Amino acid sequence: MLTINYREKYRPQFHFTPPAKWMNDPNGMVYFEGEYHLFYQHHPDGTTWGPMHWGHAISTDLIHWEHRPIALKPDENGAIFSGSAVVDWEDTSGFFSGKPGLVAIFTHADQYPDSNRPRQRQSLAYSTDKGRTWSLYEGNPVLCDEQIIDFRDPKVFWHADSQRWILVLAAGDRVHIYTSPNLKVWKFVSEFGADEGSHDGVWECPDLIELPVEGQENASKWVMIVSIGDNPAFQEGSRTQYFVGHFDGQAFTNDASPETVLWLDHGRDNYAGVTWSDANRTDNGKLYIGWMSNWKYANLTPTDSWRSAMTLPRLLALRSVRDGIRLVQKPVTDVQKLRQQTLLWEEASVSPGQNLLSDIQGDTYEIECELEIGNASEIGFKLRKSEHEETVVAYNAVTQSLFIDRSDSGEKSFHEAFGCKHDVALQTENGRLKLHLFVDQSSVEVFASDGEIAITDQIFPDPQSTGLELYVHGGSAKVISLSLHVLKSIYSVATV
Repeated sequence: MLTINYREKYRPQFHFTPPAKWMNDPNGMVYFEGEYHLFYQHHPDGTTWGPMHWGHAISTDLIHWEHRPIALKPDENGAIFSGSAVVDWEDTSGFFSGKPGLVAIFTHADQYPDSNRPRQRQSLAYSTDKGRTWSLYEGNPVLCDEQIIDFRDPKVFWHADSQRWILVLAAGDRVHIYTSPNLKVWKFVSEFGADEGSHDGVWECPDLIELPVEGQENASKWVMIVSIGDNPAFQEGSRTQYFVGHFDGQAFTNDASPETVLWLDHGRDNYAGVTWSDANRTDNGKLYIGWMSNWKYANLTPTDSWRSAMTLPRLLALRSVRDGIRLVQKPVTDVQKLRQQTLLWEEASVSPGQNLLSDIQGDTYEIECELEIGNASEIGFKLRKSEHEETVVAYNAVTQSLFIDRSDSGEKSFHEAFGCKHDVALQTENGRLKLHLFVDQSSVEVFASDGEIAITDQIFPDPQSTGLELYVHGGSAKVISLSLHVLKSIYSVATV
């Protein structure tokens, strides 16, 4: 038995983490019979990347998770890389004797015989007991291409209009699209992305989803999500882009010009995220979660018995804004059940040298605020603050940009690129700024302008750095409203 206290230094208290050892990409997310399944890339024998398994956890609310035994382990076909899972409602696969069941589609990774050349092939596993145990399909692998080395991360969904399964797959620096009647036999139908978007790194973890457009009745668009791997030439490291367009059952067409690059998150630590299958919620969007790390330093972050966390689950939708239709993301409302105390400020002036929050100490909390910038040149928060540490989330009114500065956020010596400041252009509405922040033991997530901008960053502050400051430079500003919610931990002492 392994006893875990979930109180280790830097251990997040309301984000998903593995009980122990290494975790990266979220995999196989599916909702079935009242349960959300989260699988993830897992190395059970070390805290750095190694032979990949699928770890597994189950939740009924996306916040509290029951850790389950490893779902998929390496076999004669190789290690278990990323993939997805679906509910086969009509038993098109023939695995379930006419009943619904869960099918996982993933990448088997090994090497070609008598060669050091990597080999990546797509395979199936299925579960007849609500995801508790899994059987590998005896016909694996079901999709191969000897010409492409990086050939991985299948995301599958049922396309109602054409009455067949669709599979999107990372193939080098583009996405291949396949169709199937039964999940076993796949036909190549199109390719996307050779000359579209960013090609700063290898393409990974694609997703293709249909999303509603906010405020437009019965209006929707298709979104292709693609993560791109770390390139040493670029300081940002690994990150995720998206495209908005059309899908006709065979091909995806990007609405924007090919050189347009749209980033899903403007922070450093939201990668490889994809959406849940079959999670048709009443809040009208798609559920998404990302790996809260960056390949530039993922193996080096200063945790001990475990490594890596997931972002908060988010709801994705689309909104028509100044520059066109763009992705909007908001934290799931389920997180509100963690609020155990709320402090409220309204119609309060803020001047240089004054700190409205000087009496507040904390390390796990949520802030919702609307600020009137007035004649201030800069306004924002200093989080996890002490005499020598602080993480700054602020708006620069001169450059009209929102930024995070983690240069003095705490431990950063593990990689030269970690201690950094980065920003994103943001125009305010009538001189007002709306922010929604989540602060955990080792992360900050920022949602601005009702979800139009997201910034996700890891931080590693001293546990004693618990101060909080609301500051202004260059003039005075005003708090229209500010709610600070103290968040309780999702963990207690647990045994697995």
